[in-house]
Amino acid sequence: MKNKMIAVLGAILLACSVPVSSSAAGNSGFPDVPDSKHFAEAVNELASRNIIGGYPDGTFRPNDSITRGQAAAIIVKMTKLPTTNIKDPKFKDVSTANGYYKAIAVLAEKGVINGYGDGRFGPNDSITRAQMASIIIKAFELPLYRDPDYGFKDVVHKNGHRDGIYSLYQLGLTTGTSPTTFSPNATITRGQAAKLLKAAEDVKPGILTMHAKDFKWKRFNNVSKTNSNVFDVVADSEIPSQVNLQTKIHIVPKKEGTATLTFSGVASSETSDKSYRKYYVHVKKVNGAWDISLEETEDIYSTPVELWKHYERRDNNEPFIDATSITLSTAEGELVNDRVGFKRCENQSLQYCHVIQLDQPGEFIATVTYADGKIVRYYVSSTEIKEQFYYYIHVTPIKSEEVLSIWEGAKLGKHVLPKGSEQIATVTRDPGTNVFRITPKKPGEFFVDFPEAKGVSQGNHRVYYGITVKVRQLGAYLHVDATVSEEDDMIFN
Repeated sequence: MKNKMIAVLGAILLACSVPVSSSAAGNSGFPDVPDSKHFAEAVNELASRNIIGGYPDGTFRPNDSITRGQAAAIIVKMTKLPTTNIKDPKFKDVSTANGYYKAIAVLAEKGVINGYGDGRFGPNDSITRAQMASIIIKAFELPLYRDPDYGFKDVVHKNGHRDGIYSLYQLGLTTGTSPTTFSPNATITRGQAAKLLKAAEDVKPGILTMHAKDFKWKRFNNVSKTNSNVFDVVADSEIPSQVNLQTKIHIVPKKEGTATLTFSGVASSETSDKSYRKYYVHVKKVNGAWDISLEETEDIYSTPVELWKHYERRDNNEPFIDATSITLSTAEGELVNDRVGFKRCENQSLQYCHVIQLDQPGEFIATVTYADGKIVRYYVSSTEIKEQFYYYIHVTPIKSEEVLSIWEGAKLGKHVLPKGSEQIATVTRDPGTNVFRITPKKPGEFFVDFPEAKGVSQGNHRVYYGITVKVRQLGAYLHVDATVSEEDDMIFN
């Protein structure tokens, strides 16, 4: 975790070609690794566990690079992968006689490492920082963060290791070689590798991983959380060739606290069990280590509802028009609350905009009286979605009349109403203008045609065809919507 380790460079462990003697390893001391070095503690601990070793002269040579073969051998030792009954990866330059053959073969079979395009593996090639970033994430099954957007200017978007580098950064395992560079093509030193190895080992136990198969699902869907500063949730795949399959999710703690997590799944077989889960995620430190616990719940929170009058906006110096009262009734007219609490919308550029809270599903009419004397009714639909912590809210400002103004320079000619439209709504036009006034009468829909419209209007490139009028019943009230049918002539010419 970030607060537990700030590992310097992205690398993996090292394997030494000649192991240190048991006495040197037991002393956990190398003359060229003084305690003042940032990697000293990691080097000494791993050496004491015979994970890494030094040279016959007693030195560790922390500034030497490590090879791909050495790294493979150490990864297998660290992750305790079995090396029996392994599939031959058939790399041109890795025969069965190669001392690293088994380690390379098992990691290739697991999809942790790859060879070059020409069929070679390059066991004696030095490993770059970018290569090691990808290998560390795969080998230790750490979360793979995707779609990175961070400040390493030398890690281009087409770099195949970009996600791995970003993941190390998000997990606090690397800070780059500078605030803006990662040096992806630089080689890894033995000291750097030791430190990153220990850091990856430390970070792994604090991450909670959930598998779709544990819920009898094929994969996860719709994974979401709140309070993102408490933990990260990272969806991943257990199938290397299908990286977007989301067969597992990682919960990565960031700070102590409680947040929520929801997800659904695709069942692997017919089941009567619910296809979603909702949890409170509790994150805390216990004896210096992260502890994550999940508390399943069916809670649904009171949900904010934004009541905004017909998309009105206010100028910079225009005073805000507050609501003086808000009442809430069911769509059938039964009073729910005659004094609803409210506050202004956070976006102060919105005029006639206030927020109320709704804690139940249903269809409602919110009646807002404003300080300027205007009264606006809002139709509010609140739908319970069991797999979410909030209601799904849809708000429609009820319009008992629609005034539609088309550009005054448009040569519309006369307008034609279809037969029977007068039963749905009354449509009038201000004399000598392109202003239409529409008053609803009953639910329905019709089209007001402009048969004499003269194509492109001088001064703009719009072609006007008519007006679509829709009338709906929202509770006890009729609501009218009118939209102009038009096209931009520039698209066609």
